[in-house]
Amino acid sequence: MLRNYLKIAVRNLLRHKGFSFINIAGLTLGLTACLLIGLFVHDEKQFDKFLPGGDQIYRIYIERTSHEGTENSAGTPPMFTTTLQQEYPEVAETLRILRIPSKDLFEAGDKKLYEEGGIAPDSTFFDFFPLAFTHGSPVKALQDPNSIVLSQKMAERYFGPENPVGKIILFNKALFTVKGVFKENPKFHLSLNFVVPLASQQIPKERMASWGWQQFYSYVKLKKEVNSRAVEAKFQKLIKEKVHPLLKDGGMTYLPFLQPLHQVHLYSADFKFDLLVIKGNSTYVNALSLVALFILLIACFNFVNLATAKSLQRAKEVGVRKAIGASRQQLMGQFISETMLLTFISIFISGVLTSLALPWLNSFTGKQITFNLLTQPMFLLLLLALNGVVGILAGFYPALVLSGFKPVKVLKGTVVPDSLPGQIPWLRHGLVVVQFSLSVLLIISALIVINQVDYLHQKDLGFNKEEIMFFPMRGDNMSQNHEAFKNELLQTPGVSSVSIGYGFPGDMFAGDEIIVPRNGEQKAQSVTQLMVDHDYIKTLGLQVVAGRDFSKSIKTDADAAYIINETAVTSLGFETPQKALGQPLWWKTWANQDSLKKGKIIGVVKDFHYKSLYDKIEPAVLQIYPDAYWKVAVKVKTAGLENTLAQVKNAWSKFSPEYPLEYNFLDENFNQMYQADDKLKSLLSLFTLVTIFVACLGLFGLAAYAAERRRKEIGIRKVLGASMNQIAFLLSKDFIKLVGIALLIASPIAWYCMDKWLQDFAYRITLSWEVFVAAGLLAILIALLTVSFQAIKAAAVNPVDSLRSE
Repeated sequence: MLRNYLKIAVRNLLRHKGFSFINIAGLTLGLTACLLIGLFVHDEKQFDKFLPGGDQIYRIYIERTSHEGTENSAGTPPMFTTTLQQEYPEVAETLRILRIPSKDLFEAGDKKLYEEGGIAPDSTFFDFFPLAFTHGSPVKALQDPNSIVLSQKMAERYFGPENPVGKIILFNKALFTVKGVFKENPKFHLSLNFVVPLASQQIPKERMASWGWQQFYSYVKLKKEVNSRAVEAKFQKLIKEKVHPLLKDGGMTYLPFLQPLHQVHLYSADFKFDLLVIKGNSTYVNALSLVALFILLIACFNFVNLATAKSLQRAKEVGVRKAIGASRQQLMGQFISETMLLTFISIFISGVLTSLALPWLNSFTGKQITFNLLTQPMFLLLLLALNGVVGILAGFYPALVLSGFKPVKVLKGTVVPDSLPGQIPWLRHGLVVVQFSLSVLLIISALIVINQVDYLHQKDLGFNKEEIMFFPMRGDNMSQNHEAFKNELLQTPGVSSVSIGYGFPGDMFAGDEIIVPRNGEQKAQSVTQLMVDHDYIKTLGLQVVAGRDFSKSIKTDADAAYIINETAVTSLGFETPQKALGQPLWWKTWANQDSLKKGKIIGVVKDFHYKSLYDKIEPAVLQIYPDAYWKVAVKVKTAGLENTLAQVKNAWSKFSPEYPLEYNFLDENFNQMYQADDKLKSLLSLFTLVTIFVACLGLFGLAAYAAERRRKEIGIRKVLGASMNQIAFLLSKDFIKLVGIALLIASPIAWYCMDKWLQDFAYRITLSWEVFVAAGLLAILIALLTVSFQAIKAAAVNPVDSLRSE
């Protein structure tokens, strides 16, 4: 019997080649999109799963609260782990990791390169996270302060394929001995190139006893069967009692939370100071999962519509089979078998297409996803299960309709319609409404995402980020003679301006307290500290809205002058920029916390976005403080850029010949901030197009079904004088109504979802009715183009052919 079913299925596929192609193409495209998204989502959820005992490990993060609001930060004080280890019996182990934020110079043999992705953890790092070693041993690999462990790729860059253990490598001119080489694991949440002991950083003991210096990643491993929420609550209570009184004058408090290790990758997208973590985004992963589900449902609905549209051509076959004794169950088995065959063909082709498209997906996402049914039997079982689920889901309703035809009526040439006269075929229309509701939802979402991402790149940031060359100073000679270096750069014809400082837009910043003396009291408030020189405002093109810029001719500016942004005016309680001028500010210098830099506000600059548009502009204080200078911003002219870069390199070599120059441009920093959003925009646009195409195939099937059902009606209307346009309108209007209903259903859902997504951005577009109108018009246009083909085709048929059987 099964053999007979397969024979008939193959014959039907070959007899209706065009229709079979459309049906298979829809399923194949939908399944390919689902497989690609599914592989991506599965990969995103595998991070840190390889670590033994990972379900007992938690990362500590803090929720900081100030007058500016609440934010999550991955940076924690060093005393967190010290206290947990000493005072909490529920804790098995703790780990501190100090991030090495800058690129550092490494030298071995004739190789001299800058490397990033370095950390300085406690010596127990490889006990906590047992990464695989290709050379050396993790045991006591970090006991010696001058030891270093390299990633496999970094080791090969400097030492080739040979074993580097025991060899010397220079790290910022200091000698370090290679103790081991670890194999990079793409599913580890930290992106590492090298590891040096925390002891190598020579941090003073009093600094390591700080509750306010938040530069560490902190991890805790709890004992088995310990309730993490109970430990979290207990630790929060301690912080409130012991630490909050120390912070009350700063206007900022924080509370610690325990984040399960398996959630670090996907649930840290909004964390601040989390630069080394390979970040995913649970919102984007869930959104793509929904898109995959939408596409799969639409592909199944398509099959239902396309199969029922061809049901009339198989009515007599059903009648004959029933007349010679075939039961309804046998007929349903036959038609579901045909669907399973068609689904199997689609899955086979989609598997091939997935393998071909996977290199592109890996390149686009920076992943190493594999898809091999021989080495990954789980995927093979999944595809077989998918074949059964999709085959039954897509084939059940057509089988039910076809097997329900009455043999007496179909053999007489009449078929009982799937709805009684005057009734609406709710199921079929419902499928179209659902299809286009999902399609319109994706169209609206894609348009809003595209507009928001374009807004991120195009919004006026309050400064000029174009044509600014950006690099750190290297070596003691350059740092000690930075003014001479600056003057050397200014001699270059292609250089317009130069600024040296700490705290350029898109780069690292310092958060610190500023003291506002008022009415005999000293009110301390947390602000962003930008350590600048006299040309910072000029180089970035900031706008002074009150007062003046720093001036070299006024000597007190270097020691007793501050400039603030507009947000700081309000935050510090000065009401207006004009009223802020001349107001006193004090600051405890970094070089000596007992020394106060007492000065006055000499100017106010217009707010500018020195962070991404995910973050609100915070109060910022600009001051001249040469001890913190480490980055150089060079404003260059577009004309003769290559010659200018060569001359900048020559100036560099005069002051720091032992260090190679490595630079980037300031606008690149901001473009990198929105890489995840750019990828979401591209993926959502691509899969929206796929969804629309697959949905159109379903609409095409329904139009074909309607044209077939109303063939004789169309013939009679033409005989009575109806024009081709009138008949095309007759067949199209019902579908336009369905698309209109879909628009009404999808619009509020899309508004709710996208409004929630936009709330992640401090600065965002406004949801406007134009987007929804544009999406609706686009959906109607797509539907008209799809339906009009079948409508015109039906209207063009000779009525004699339609009425001949009468």
